[in-house]
Amino acid sequence: MSVNTPSSSVPSSTSRFQVHVISEDHGSCAAVSESPDPPHYEETSFGDEAQNRLRISFRPGTQECYDNFLQNGETAKTDTTFHAYDSHTNTYYLQTFGHNTVDAVPKIEYYRNTGSVSGPKVNRPSLLEIHERLAKNVTVAPGSADRVANGDGMPGDEQAENKEEDTAGVVKFGWVKGVLVRCMLNIWGVMLFIRLSWIVGEAGIGLGVIIIGLSVVVTTLTGISMSAICTNGVVRGGGAYYLISRSLGPEFGGSIGLIFAFANAVAVAMYVVGFAETVVDLLKESDSMMVDPTNDIRIIGSITVVILLGISVAGMEWEAKAQVILLVILLIAIANFFIGTVIPSNNEKKSRGFFNYQASIFAENFGPSFTKGEGFFSVFAIFFPAATGILAGANISGDLEDPQDAIPRGTMLAIFITTVAYIGVAICVAACVVRDATGSMNDTIISGMNCNGSAACGLGYDFSRCQHEPCQYGLMNNFQVMSMVSGFGPLITAGIFSATLSSALASLVSAPKVFQALCKDNIFKGLQFFAKGYGKNNEPLRGYFLTFVIAMAFILIAELNVIAPIISNFFLASYALINFSCFHASYAKSPGWRPAYGIYNMWVSLFGAILCCAVMFVINWWAAVITYVIELFLYIYVTYKKPDVNWGSSTQALSYVSALDNALELTTVEDHVKNFRPQCIVLTGGPMTRPALLDITHAFTKNSGLCICCEVFVGPRKLCVKEMNSGMAKKQAWLIKNKIKAFYAAVAADCFRDGVRSLLQASGLGRMKPNTLVIGYKKSWRKAPLSEIENYVGIIHDAFDFEIGVVIVRISQGFDISPVLQVQDELEKLEQERLALEAAIKDECEEGGGGIRGLFKKAGKLSITKPAPKKDSNINTIQSMHVGEFNQKLVEASAQFKKKQGKGTIDVWWLFDDGGLTLLIPYILTLRKKWKDCKLRIYVGGKINRIEEEKISMASLLSKFRIKFADIHIIGDINIKPNKESWKVFEEMIEPYRLHESHKDLTTAEKLKRESPWKITDAELEAVKEKSYRQVRLNELLQEHSRAANLIVLSLPVARKGSISDLLYMAWLEVLTKNLPPVLLVRGNHKNVLTFYS
Repeated sequence: MSVNTPSSSVPSSTSRFQVHVISEDHGSCAAVSESPDPPHYEETSFGDEAQNRLRISFRPGTQECYDNFLQNGETAKTDTTFHAYDSHTNTYYLQTFGHNTVDAVPKIEYYRNTGSVSGPKVNRPSLLEIHERLAKNVTVAPGSADRVANGDGMPGDEQAENKEEDTAGVVKFGWVKGVLVRCMLNIWGVMLFIRLSWIVGEAGIGLGVIIIGLSVVVTTLTGISMSAICTNGVVRGGGAYYLISRSLGPEFGGSIGLIFAFANAVAVAMYVVGFAETVVDLLKESDSMMVDPTNDIRIIGSITVVILLGISVAGMEWEAKAQVILLVILLIAIANFFIGTVIPSNNEKKSRGFFNYQASIFAENFGPSFTKGEGFFSVFAIFFPAATGILAGANISGDLEDPQDAIPRGTMLAIFITTVAYIGVAICVAACVVRDATGSMNDTIISGMNCNGSAACGLGYDFSRCQHEPCQYGLMNNFQVMSMVSGFGPLITAGIFSATLSSALASLVSAPKVFQALCKDNIFKGLQFFAKGYGKNNEPLRGYFLTFVIAMAFILIAELNVIAPIISNFFLASYALINFSCFHASYAKSPGWRPAYGIYNMWVSLFGAILCCAVMFVINWWAAVITYVIELFLYIYVTYKKPDVNWGSSTQALSYVSALDNALELTTVEDHVKNFRPQCIVLTGGPMTRPALLDITHAFTKNSGLCICCEVFVGPRKLCVKEMNSGMAKKQAWLIKNKIKAFYAAVAADCFRDGVRSLLQASGLGRMKPNTLVIGYKKSWRKAPLSEIENYVGIIHDAFDFEIGVVIVRISQGFDISPVLQVQDELEKLEQERLALEAAIKDECEEGGGGIRGLFKKAGKLSITKPAPKKDSNINTIQSMHVGEFNQKLVEASAQFKKKQGKGTIDVWWLFDDGGLTLLIPYILTLRKKWKDCKLRIYVGGKINRIEEEKISMASLLSKFRIKFADIHIIGDINIKPNKESWKVFEEMIEPYRLHESHKDLTTAEKLKRESPWKITDAELEAVKEKSYRQVRLNELLQEHSRAANLIVLSLPVARKGSISDLLYMAWLEVLTKNLPPVLLVRGNHKNVLTFYS
């Protein structure tokens, strides 16, 4: 693309990217002048300000030089320095590298999604706009250049900018407050304070650390996989659901998203009940029960969840502040425990088994001492839920300032800190407290007493009676060991409150956020109501109240021991799918898989997924089975519904890789006749314009062969390519919507025959190449221009030249329903205009206010409003009220192959052996649901004196081919002359196209041949008279035998090139198939498509 420049204002440039140097002389716009100061150039800023938009700076006085610049040799005067590329007004004045060019430099705005909250999307110049000649007389939108020069964005971005302004004031969290705090609070649960001492008592220090380590391995592997996924692009709201759905697709994402949101909602009840049980225990100690333990739990739990709901509804900022306060309390409680371990123990604590740090206690507690019914895996199953909670930060991904950085950093650091704390507490408590203690200060050892050799004995206490009778204290018996060991017991109780309430609050926030993201994607249609958000933070208030209802229901049950294992398995299923998502994305080898977090390995992620599944069965096998059943059911449901989303999942990537590998593998295998299947190119034009032709082809290719709907655009290449490209996606989408398993392909060509020739040669891939051409019969051939007839017959010749079979389909009304579609389009436009008018009147009524004026406006609205007629989803059908506007018979005929064919016959006139395609196609049709009630009747030619022998021979051949048939007819009178009436009709048909040169002198005859070489000569007609007789006679036989058939499949006569004129061949086809049911004229490529060998 060249840009002309005047010599007076800007120096000419020989380089496309040469920078124009601006003179220091303020009064002149001449070329370079000598000046002591260095020259100043246009400066393009790529900084962060103004969303990285272009900024141009000028020396004083030089801006005026840029106010006049050239476009295709014409000077355009603007009100500022330059005009940026504008997709709406086609202005091309953005100067890249100081040169007038449409090409734009790389910018982040070009890569954003439409409606992105992080900034406006800008459309780069299309390849067509860069490649084509630059248009003259380009107008410039006033003021657009000012906006660009000032860094205010590209023209046409007002809507995007307004959307960006609406996000002002939104609360966003960093990695500490948004992820680290939440994950630490969720991982540090009640288990830390009331069950960790029992776990280390049962398993010992050695196995206890292994249990903690194994749990951490699961969470760490999941955290690594999650970090890889969330650094592979921008992460929006939805947490685990968003990560899984965008990686594995809506089937996995939708199923796990629903159960994950439900698990979080029930987890609220679990944590609140845990809090309420602790409060009830305190009430018992002070003898202050309200009703009874169960009802007290319900009362306290209900009040608690209402308060938590109020905090959540108040906004994320208040919820975050509450979480920070709870974390401070929790940290103080943990610190209080460690301080208590070094405070010298008193006699009361010693009697309960606490002796400060003692090597003998450490050695005694190092090994396991499982009580009856307990073992390594049972203890592990009890501890593992304590290690969960790593998704607490990811679940509010939509409220994070930078999720890609915050989630990996916060989650991995939280796992490390909490792991250190768990191991530290476990070792410290096991080094200070013995497993069993009586709690009696009288159980001291008096000199002379025998000691059983336990650590307590060595420290002056005899707890040997705990081996024979249950004791209340020690690691194995007392869940309040940490309170006893701590410096100040009530702080541990406060820590328990903090742990339960923080986990409940995190789950109460997570469930609605994940559920809202799921509902926004509209995977489950009935849940769209909960997608709506409120306020600057798009808070899911409806989701909050739904979570509240679920939590209240389970709190009122007050017995969560049954549901708890299932909830734990729901979380583990999420972990497993996150790991599998990372593995699957890596295995698919998609170029789009480029995570910034590089510390991952796909096989390690797969190991993590398998480990999660194994842990599910270790925790509770029946809960694991229930989880898998629920997830499988939801997966099947989503797969069946096929939500209309495209997220570029790794499932898509792997499908492509698998298809590519399979296609390549097919090329290494030679074709075999047993595996032959019709692979068809169907000349439908737009697939919706000839539905009947597509339907009959699809009937014998569906689930068995390739079907490509082809369209040839004829005309000026530029216009054809533009029209072709604009309709490709729409027409393929129509095929998918109508559940037609076919591809759409189009070419632009100078003539129809050239386009079809290109399709015949280039369509397909490897072994998946077309072997059959399907075309509709040209019913209007007698009125069509000669060039169209030449093209039509020519493509049949071309197909035979390429050794491709041909199928010509004829139905009584023809195939093209373009007039019907045009009527429908007009009706849809009128309906849209009516709806737009109603909407405008409605807006006026709302703005017009009350009073008489508003009343009249409402009356006007009512007078024009009428119910919209219900539309059929099928584009081939039209509302009955408009049937008079088009040919009703054409519409009915276009849908005849969609209907189930009743009991009848498919008559196969296998007159010439073409390899078996004429027989194979009707056989495949009888396997289809719509044609299964039709029986095959076989008609073949034969000699009158050998009818029975030939019938037996054909029956034997068909039985060897394993093709069922109802009857076989041997036609012995094919070659007799047709009756005079039929022959007369044929002669009248070809009369307008005959040359009649035999009645002229030689000179005149030669002249006529030169002037009309396309006409049928007397010599030609005489040479093929027998063949012409046969076509006319066959029609008589077809009328006699197959008039009532559902479908006729007939051998297609072949016109020898150079011997049969196009018009005579068309006359043969016309007389052969006229006044008959639907006819398929079939001619294979004379290579076997049937075999009787195994």
